[in-house]
Amino acid sequence: MDGFLVVQLQPNGMTVADDTSDDHGHHLPAVQDFPRGFGEASWWPFITALGGSGFYIGAALYVLAQRDIFGSTMLGGGLFVASTAVFLLGLYGWVYHAFVSDFWNREADHKHEAKLRWGMLTFLGTEIATFGALFVYYFFIRVGGLGDIGIHLTGWLVFANTAILIASSFTMHYAHVALLNENRKRFVALLGTTLGLGLIFLGGQVYEYYEFLVHENFGVLEGAFNNGFYALTGLHGLHVSLGAVLLGIVFGRSLFGQYSSERHVSVSTVSMYWHFVDVVWVFLVVVLYVGASI
Repeated sequence: MDGFLVVQLQPNGMTVADDTSDDHGHHLPAVQDFPRGFGEASWWPFITALGGSGFYIGAALYVLAQRDIFGSTMLGGGLFVASTAVFLLGLYGWVYHAFVSDFWNREADHKHEAKLRWGMLTFLGTEIATFGALFVYYFFIRVGGLGDIGIHLTGWLVFANTAILIASSFTMHYAHVALLNENRKRFVALLGTTLGLGLIFLGGQVYEYYEFLVHENFGVLEGAFNNGFYALTGLHGLHVSLGAVLLGIVFGRSLFGQYSSERHVSVSTVSMYWHFVDVVWVFLVVVLYVGASI
């Protein structure tokens, strides 16, 4: 049997039917209440965390291979790429079950929305601590003296990328405003523009890395400043990539007519995250790019 029907007797004599079908109508491999007995618990967050931990393990193996201590660079690089796939799969499953699968059946719950916004603010607080730790490392390098870093960081590309990311913050803001005003056509257009600008920024960062690594011989392990530079810019690029995934999910849902002036918690939380990565980038450019040239 695919499922069975449980009838519960209530104190008032009425009965309530509970369909405990195993598939729950979901097309993804994990149902929302798996494992059984834990309400809305899901193993998707654990998959996401597993993929996230693989980033660090892959990077560590790559560094060890570069120093001829253990393994090969292919092993570390391959693990990093595989972890990215696992991370994105877990993120998709998590977001799908938390926000998408029952969207049409839920009523607008402003109390629940407030909890989700506070959850995003809490998450951003932990991200500030993460970036703060790397900035402290960089400031220690500055106090100790950088010496000649052998490269000019403040080229046209970094300023073009900065302008693109700042512009995307404006398009994200006005997309949200358009949704609150029930202007769906403008909302979808501006949301798609934000996603496009984010992808252009990532392309610019990849091109910058290519120029630094191939043409400028500005290697990752060539000194303390190089370590700090790639750690900070790489961590930010990872956050922009995550933001682009979230924007892609929200944009896809918007094309199917989801979201309104009453139901827009996903848009507002993704907007908060996107503004955060924009602010971090501006601070990073001032401190790291321009600061290293002073």
